[in-house]
Amino acid sequence: MNRILIKNAKIVNEGTIFEGDLLIEDSFIKEIAESISAKPDVKVIDAEGNFLIPGAIDDQVHFREPGLTHKGNIESESRAAVAGGITSFIEQPNTVPNAVTQELLEDKYRIAAETSYANYGFMMGGTNDNLEEILKTNPKNVPGIKLFLGSSTGNMLVDDEAVLEKIFSSTKMLIAAHCEDEATIRENLAKYKEEYGDDIPVKFHPLIRSAGACYISSSRAIELAKKTGARLHVFHVSTAKETELFTNKIPLEEKKITAEVCIHHLWFSDADYDTKGALIKWNPAVKTAEDRQALWDALLDDRIDVVATDHAPHTLEEKKNPYTSSPSGGPLVQHAVVAMFEAYHQKKISVEKIVEKMAHNPAKLFRIEKRGFIKEGYYADLVIVNPGLPWNVKKENILYKCGWSPFEGVNFKSRITHTFVNGNLVYTNFKVKDLRCGERLLFDR
Repeated sequence: MNRILIKNAKIVNEGTIFEGDLLIEDSFIKEIAESISAKPDVKVIDAEGNFLIPGAIDDQVHFREPGLTHKGNIESESRAAVAGGITSFIEQPNTVPNAVTQELLEDKYRIAAETSYANYGFMMGGTNDNLEEILKTNPKNVPGIKLFLGSSTGNMLVDDEAVLEKIFSSTKMLIAAHCEDEATIRENLAKYKEEYGDDIPVKFHPLIRSAGACYISSSRAIELAKKTGARLHVFHVSTAKETELFTNKIPLEEKKITAEVCIHHLWFSDADYDTKGALIKWNPAVKTAEDRQALWDALLDDRIDVVATDHAPHTLEEKKNPYTSSPSGGPLVQHAVVAMFEAYHQKKISVEKIVEKMAHNPAKLFRIEKRGFIKEGYYADLVIVNPGLPWNVKKENILYKCGWSPFEGVNFKSRITHTFVNGNLVYTNFKVKDLRCGERLLFDR
């Protein structure tokens, strides 16, 4: 029997921090108390002065397997995720081939069962012509349906209005949407291509994939969700104007329309293109400092429900291509939790709120079974964070297969010291153990 006792931790759960002990037995949290006596067969970890938080649940990653494994794969990126305190992830369907049939979706689950360090769920992809396959999706063991309403990596743009309405009105599953208006983007791109050819300065990216393009698409998707009664989750909100589309007037459990913000939109602004260039080229684009502040405001007042990464690695060689062939996306799972703790040190957000947005709310929103909270009987997906252990991000400690990070050179004040997945200590002494112990996420639906 695997038994681990974590002592003297600042346990963070459901808006409170209390000092106490926690006993792990096999895969689960067995006991939480002010003080638990150590038995001879129990491994003891003293967490004094450190936070014990539920493992983060990242509701949007691109781990690139199958078909794009020169950029990353489930094994390499889940390894980086557990080092970063992310114990569960939901991966997107724009791999090669796209996960748009039940058979292709299950292929990804088979790979993860053998190779993933973290718990995993895979979104079913929607296209203009696969409604029959979408309707076969099992809500108990698949997190939701992903729709690209603006083109991104891959070829999954859903732009047929009749098909969209049919999908929205036919499925009771959560629909997660990438919202950017394709016609607006194409028009903007044509204007800049006329002036610069393919080598458009990357600083124009937020003007090409503009705030207007985001708002048009998000507002249309929300209108359609309201019309059809669909359950809609809007991925990576990036503009001030979009934040006005969401409400904080009702509890998350009652919301039918929810929103996510990503680390890069909370950290960077368009001023950073001068130094970071294509390394911070994402879709949707990083926009103005005013947009960034509005995203923080909406996150803190609960119009935005979840913080995620949209982790999407590309090689440095690919990123160095001219603008029109330089892919959008970047790796983030190893540094997301500590980036949010940096905001805690800057007094922008509390630790309790970080836990709410990165663990509790993803679990509630997707109705994930027995994860996302520190409760007796729940899976022991846990992370110890030392808030006073500074470190510097450099090539040697980056675990992404692509070998780079937009945070390279950043000094973080906090560091993750331990990560547990299903009760297994997978990360300690700043090393990931060779324990691929992730399990398939299940959903209470």
